[in-house]
Amino acid sequence: MISKPSPADLGFRMPAEWEPHSATWLSWPHNPATWPGQDMSKIEAVYIQMINALSKGEKVHLLVNHESAALKLNKFIKNNPVNFQNITIHFIPTNDAWMRDYGPNFLVRETTSGNREVAANLWKFNSWGEKYSWDMDIRVSRTITNLLEIEAFEPGIILEGGAIEVNGQGICITTEQCLLNPNRNNALGKTDMESYLRHYLGVEDVIWCQGNIEGDDTDGHIDNLVRFVNPNTVLCSWVDDSSDPNHACLKENLKILESYRDTNGKPLNIVRLPMPGRIEGDKERLPASYANFYIGNRAILLPTYNHSNDDVARYILKRFFADREIVGIPCETFIWGLGAIHCVTQQQPRAGN
Repeated sequence: MISKPSPADLGFRMPAEWEPHSATWLSWPHNPATWPGQDMSKIEAVYIQMINALSKGEKVHLLVNHESAALKLNKFIKNNPVNFQNITIHFIPTNDAWMRDYGPNFLVRETTSGNREVAANLWKFNSWGEKYSWDMDIRVSRTITNLLEIEAFEPGIILEGGAIEVNGQGICITTEQCLLNPNRNNALGKTDMESYLRHYLGVEDVIWCQGNIEGDDTDGHIDNLVRFVNPNTVLCSWVDDSSDPNHACLKENLKILESYRDTNGKPLNIVRLPMPGRIEGDKERLPASYANFYIGNRAILLPTYNHSNDDVARYILKRFFADREIVGIPCETFIWGLGAIHCVTQQQPRAGN
């Protein structure tokens, strides 16, 4: 049941990712089962590259499970060119690294005095339909909001951060396969789900895309498929090859996005973002996508796969973020965890003037 007054009733909204951050939150990787058969030092190296890039423009909060991890992390930081003053380590235990999905969903509200206030939604989390352990992950959002001493809302339903994409100006894009999946909320209906999104994200329109891509254990998170890069422009994952099993889903999404019109009859500007080819795991295709990039204050973190489309994706992002460095983060090993850069990051918007 939607509580009253809801965040939207109080003037809160979920901001676009490119709006100013106070910080980025990360959980230091510690679970080898997440990256089966892979060298964990390579996973840690990816985190160090992300921290290097992000700490130049914003604070980075790192969650660790125990003191030995903190000592190891401090050694990494001191041996790399990061802005040490922008790094804060917290002893907050987690089951896994996917901060996007179990971390707080931050909101902002502009006041009449010109200030910006920050709050957060604490959605429930059940590890993508009870696929993995999550007994510690479910406490992370509340722990962080208590630490920050900000207002927290509890919608009372399950929703992961990677399942929603907003432009900060009234549009949310998601997928039917994820938000309407019975393994989340017992098949909560589309009308009811849209009501939750409007009340808790402060959006007006919800665009329902398709999320059937190979190897995706999230049941169709939108952050592998469609991303806003400005209020009216989306990058849409795409493959030209009609024999590729992902082609049908991506073609349908393109059609859905092309048919959208806002209340003024204005369409979206749609740019096709190529996929990085087929990357195989032990048993199935891995869900590699350039759409899983992260927008920091000064840097765009782009997952790369040693593929010719790496440069194409970099060029496309540079068109829309000319004022930010496009930092390629090698994810050939990282993607074995079935997620990439956006999946492990969570932006905290800036408060104040």
